[in-house]
Amino acid sequence: MKFTSSKNSLLEGILTVQKAVTGKTTLPILEGILINCKNNELTLTATDLDLGIETKIDCTVISNGAVVLNSRLFGEIIRKLPDMDIEIEVDSTYNTTIVCGKSKFNLIGQNPDEYPELPVINENVMYRIPQDLLRNMIRQVIFAVAQDETRPILTGVLFEVKDGILSMVALDAYRLALRSSNIGSKNDISAVIPGKTLSEVSKILLTSDDEVSITFTPNHILFTIGDTRVISRLLEGEYMNYRQIIPEEYKMRVKANTRALQESIERASLMANEGKTNLIKMDIKAGIMAITSNSQLGNVYEEVPIELEGDDIEIAFNSKYFLDVLKIIDCEEVYLELSSSVSPCIIKTVDEDGYVYLILPVRLIAH
Repeated sequence: MKFTSSKNSLLEGILTVQKAVTGKTTLPILEGILINCKNNELTLTATDLDLGIETKIDCTVISNGAVVLNSRLFGEIIRKLPDMDIEIEVDSTYNTTIVCGKSKFNLIGQNPDEYPELPVINENVMYRIPQDLLRNMIRQVIFAVAQDETRPILTGVLFEVKDGILSMVALDAYRLALRSSNIGSKNDISAVIPGKTLSEVSKILLTSDDEVSITFTPNHILFTIGDTRVISRLLEGEYMNYRQIIPEEYKMRVKANTRALQESIERASLMANEGKTNLIKMDIKAGIMAITSNSQLGNVYEEVPIELEGDDIEIAFNSKYFLDVLKIIDCEEVYLELSSSVSPCIIKTVDEDGYVYLILPVRLIAH
């Protein structure tokens, strides 16, 4: 096998597929990248058996062949080479020579026949979504997936298409994030995608209107993004009925400037973090929300101007969960919908219907 490629194309391909390489594997070959030259195309593949990424790059193929090279070392070598064309040649025993300018490396490769093949996906039912829309939808829910493995299904994101509306849902024991958008598809589906997969997919997606194609089988999902294919297993099991969790009515509604609220909570959380509980208290009255936090080292008082519909209320939250959502909201103003100091708070954007975030309050102990 022999080919030449520009450094930038090769490095970009390596960085894309490396997202599927895991350091924790009992199969040493999975620490490698499969490099395959055929039909004048160079394909790079990596997998950890749950997630697989394959990408094609431009190059000049002199002779066909394949090899598996250690992902970390191969990536570091290509990264450090000068910005010139790189020639790679592999002999019959998989010894690999990398030449670039005055630099020459010899790497010991592995037999490509031992590398696991990615699942074959029948691409008959496809969803097409603009890349920037999917990227935003992932960004607006991914932070709410459960990190705790005790309920594996909650470490994923629900991907649900119903009546042409795509809903992506993530939840853990304390909060729920829901983002919806009309994608106009006639095909209904409900599947749970691992959070790790979506996190890696979002790094590959571009901020463009180019479409990403998404295909499902009963056990796998395939994302096709330009010359890159990402294949992941789906999580097994029933996802929670999230619609039952979201209250349909509220007794009080607060309207606030998103950034003003975020900055006040950030300052209040400096004290909350000292108390190790991240606890902030909101005292909501007509025109004003007072945000306070106490720790052994002192206390803080913040005031945010608001518009309030309904009665006054005192309620407490984990500041981290509140900040997680305010950081990803692009809208200038938000609504907080409340019913009591112990029932969920719903956060919505003022000018968009497609985003709902639910956060559970922290019960205050009466003194």
